[in-house]
Amino acid sequence: MLCPLYAAGFVTAFGAHSIAASLGMYAGQQQASLWTLGLLLAVYDGAEVLLKPVFGTLADRIGPRPVLLGGLLAFAFASAGFVVVGNPALLGVVRLGQGAAAAAFSPAAGAMVARLSPGNRHGRVFGGYGAFKSLGYAVGPLVGAVLITAGGYTLLFATLAGLALVVTGWAALTVPTVVPLPRVQQTVVDLARRLGSRAFLAPTITLAGATAALAVGVGFLPVVGGLAGMTPLVTGAAVSLLAITGAFVQPWAGRARDAGRITDSAGMSTGIGMAALGLLSGALLPGVGGILLAAVLIGAGTGLATPIAFAHLAGTAPPERLGQTMGAAEVGRELGDAGGPLLVGAVAVALTLSGGLAALALTLIVVAGLTTNRNRPPRDPAAAEPTVAEDSG
Repeated sequence: MLCPLYAAGFVTAFGAHSIAASLGMYAGQQQASLWTLGLLLAVYDGAEVLLKPVFGTLADRIGPRPVLLGGLLAFAFASAGFVVVGNPALLGVVRLGQGAAAAAFSPAAGAMVARLSPGNRHGRVFGGYGAFKSLGYAVGPLVGAVLITAGGYTLLFATLAGLALVVTGWAALTVPTVVPLPRVQQTVVDLARRLGSRAFLAPTITLAGATAALAVGVGFLPVVGGLAGMTPLVTGAAVSLLAITGAFVQPWAGRARDAGRITDSAGMSTGIGMAALGLLSGALLPGVGGILLAAVLIGAGTGLATPIAFAHLAGTAPPERLGQTMGAAEVGRELGDAGGPLLVGAVAVALTLSGGLAALALTLIVVAGLTTNRNRPPRDPAAAEPTVAEDSG
């Protein structure tokens, strides 16, 4: 029942990174400027930032299942559009369409993962969901490069379209309908109060910090290694090690949280602290050992913090506003995904790359401090059992 939802998480991660990793080569082939390259990289995330809260709210209103299926179908159609038209100049438009579609099915999948699982398993199920996304991040660049080498962008987008269609069919056949819950009238003041509460802000800034560390690790550790004379094989292995470590740690972290072996506060702050140490390792420790240690610490730290933060959100959000909450929290992730590299790049220009990594590490230490010394709030008894209805269609 949950596996198609995990697969949806894989689709958005694989789709984003399989294309993004090859955009530099695309820009060179099209003789595009660095500004154009930046736009192509940003348009996917930009669509997600703007639309995730909208689709999350829609999932609360009509139920997350139709939003999930509609988003996956839209992702397939956007990808297939590139295959049909065959115009490389439309890559930016396709990326925008894919980002808008991911903005629909990503928070809907997260809301369904929470609604279809008892409250005492939220850590475990979000650990599995995060592991599938990490797998998409890990294999996306490699598989994308192989597909582009074999058949160009047409083969890559055809593969993405086919993958999204398969997951859509799988979800339609096996994921039950999750009925929308009755909602109390909410004013703008109520929304601002809820999104300004510590129960929302602590896990959201944790997600933003973890995503910032992950983006910087994937993007800048190869640069650090290259400046130190390492081969692309070594730096690529470091990035793969980071992603694989995160994929293995997330399910373990979720199970430990559900078993009461780690509190939400301790898990979030420890994970962000480990990621900060990883960035400092990349900045200060020379050679292959420093890069590999940085990869392990960033992967383990983000893998620890992420599922616990999502489980905390699921356990504290009003069940009838779960889609809206997940959509808003996902905006925090996207801002971290963009803000982390921007911070490191800006400081690197003014000082050094090591200084940029250290600046983000210090920022993460502050984030870790903001999530400490708090106990996990009691789980909502109403969230203890899933609320589903059999699909009649």
